[in-house]
Amino acid sequence: MRMAEIVAGAVLATSAAGVAQGTSDPLRVWVGNPDAAAVHAWVQGHLDEAARLEAQLLAVKGPRTVENTLAPFDEATRALDTASSGPSLLNNASPKKELRDVAQIEIQRVGKAGDELSLNRAVYEALRAVDVSKADAPTKFYMEKTLREYRLAGVDKDEATRNKVRDLQDKLTGLALRYQRNIAESVAHIEVKDVAELEGLPADYMHRHPANAEGVITITTDEPDYRPVMTYAKSTALRQRLFAAYNTRAYPVNKDLLLEVLGVRSELAHLLGFATWAELATADKMVGTPANVRVLIDELDKAARPAAAKEKAELIAFAQSKDSSITEIPEYSSSYWTEQYKRATYGFDSQSVRSYFPFAQVQEGVLHAASRIFHVSFVPAKDAEVWDPSVTVFDVTDGVAPGGKKLGRIYLDMHPRAGKNKWFNASTVVTGKRDVALPEARLNGNFAGGEAGDPGLMQYADVVTFFHEFGHMMHGVLGGHQEWVGIGPFSVEWDFVEAPSQMLEEFFANRAVIDTFAKDAKTGASMPKELFDKMVKADAFARGISIERQLMLANFSLTMHDRAPQTVDLDALLHEGYVKYAAFTEAPENRMYATFTHLMGYSSNYYTYMQSKVIALDFFAQFDEKNLLDGPAAMRYRKTVLEPGGSVSANTLVKNFLGRPQSYDAVRKWINEEFAAPVK
Repeated sequence: MRMAEIVAGAVLATSAAGVAQGTSDPLRVWVGNPDAAAVHAWVQGHLDEAARLEAQLLAVKGPRTVENTLAPFDEATRALDTASSGPSLLNNASPKKELRDVAQIEIQRVGKAGDELSLNRAVYEALRAVDVSKADAPTKFYMEKTLREYRLAGVDKDEATRNKVRDLQDKLTGLALRYQRNIAESVAHIEVKDVAELEGLPADYMHRHPANAEGVITITTDEPDYRPVMTYAKSTALRQRLFAAYNTRAYPVNKDLLLEVLGVRSELAHLLGFATWAELATADKMVGTPANVRVLIDELDKAARPAAAKEKAELIAFAQSKDSSITEIPEYSSSYWTEQYKRATYGFDSQSVRSYFPFAQVQEGVLHAASRIFHVSFVPAKDAEVWDPSVTVFDVTDGVAPGGKKLGRIYLDMHPRAGKNKWFNASTVVTGKRDVALPEARLNGNFAGGEAGDPGLMQYADVVTFFHEFGHMMHGVLGGHQEWVGIGPFSVEWDFVEAPSQMLEEFFANRAVIDTFAKDAKTGASMPKELFDKMVKADAFARGISIERQLMLANFSLTMHDRAPQTVDLDALLHEGYVKYAAFTEAPENRMYATFTHLMGYSSNYYTYMQSKVIALDFFAQFDEKNLLDGPAAMRYRKTVLEPGGSVSANTLVKNFLGRPQSYDAVRKWINEEFAAPVK
């Protein structure tokens, strides 16, 4: 990840030095309930510290060393990370609009400072003059990586070009913030006047959605409202209306912003010597080039297409048996018909397991499973100050080292609220640095529950999502103890970063894991073995379709970035992707690119999820299925994959754990698992 990306996009944190008054914590901007002026002062204090450290390293006389040049550079980067982390969190999670507004201004200001550092030729030359021949391997790797990032940022260009790069980077930061803010604050809704339209929805959903005095029921596009309708509602018209509201909630404003982003990215890539943005964006990733991304997409397409074709044929045949007029399944009906097929074929009704997944129990179960897998403990930090009362906090302590040494802290922000980021993600709140600061991570969720009387019964997919995002947090905490901030866990190549989270998803299909928390919300009874077996078998259905959909999105994000931006027709590209990859027909009202937040953070590199999936499944295959939680592979995984952070390349992490490069064998087996044994 290049320096500008780190400063503008990540949620990281830094040193306590040089912080202005106004908040009561130098690392956590929300502490002390600051107003907008205090947030500005807090950020300025860290920007001043970064400037002081930059001046210090440039003022060195005599030979340049790791101590007098690389060390202050790393601390300057840490100061910028902190200056970004606070407002980034407020922008994504603060319940106060005043703070979200100032946060956007501050993020752009910090981004500009980061761009200045990444294009400072004097700093680059100072770093290049450091002799690291006798340094340890992580330091050598850090220096090599840093100098490469400087060159990719354009530090070797003339002054006029560097000034233009700064302006374009600043513009990109502002456009991305506007795009994401539009999504966070655009909650659409539909009105239901006939309760019969809600037939098929679970009782707890109906309880949460009473009619008003006029007999109208309001359904929003927030995830706890949206997903159950798309999965369970019998009314095709209702599903179509909500799908349209969900996929147009930031349209057309975000379409215009996205097209503008494509133009700026293309101009920036040309300035830096690349033919397209896609070439620039893959230059420092595992794949190296857009051509190699195409190879990945093609290989996975070969693996998934036969399975997807079988699955599609089975779904359509089943739907036709219920309604002879059906010839294709539109996307807004895909979840519904998949659910109905699983009920008929596997005897599995996903509503039947929701009672075993009340939110509080799931959270407790995820913590318990993670504590055994990663050999850690989670201790409630009840006195920790938070940005919203619904946030819960745990200190992470080591279960291996004597005395339970504290390793870091996690924040669980799990339910939707006005102005909050509407998706599911994890981010770093405080960047760890050995002997300086412990890492802290945050999970942003939009799960059901969180209100009095609502147990927050979760769908199967919700629990998998929880495991996924928790995997990111554990990567951040366990890998956040490096000597240098610049080789922290999320400095690893970005097309590896989803592997630890996707690997943890696979643990959910294990009986020993499920038994730790899947208890009926009313009776406390464990999930019956028969129901568990049906759930796992049903989950294996439609993996080919799922992979093909991910390939469609990967191709969509890549293709819009590998050509002249003025030739990009977003709707035409999206349609072409549906025709080539999707099992379900595209709905004419679909404008998903207006809410596809990955187009800002991942840009052309959505393929990352598929690259990481290949690696994650290969990793998981090394675990003993009969002793998943306590087997030796778990600690070896922690030591060889998570704890090194970004101190070595992702390819090295893979080889250190597998003893070889990753292969497609595990993902092929996973895709075809549903066909391996007949349904009984």
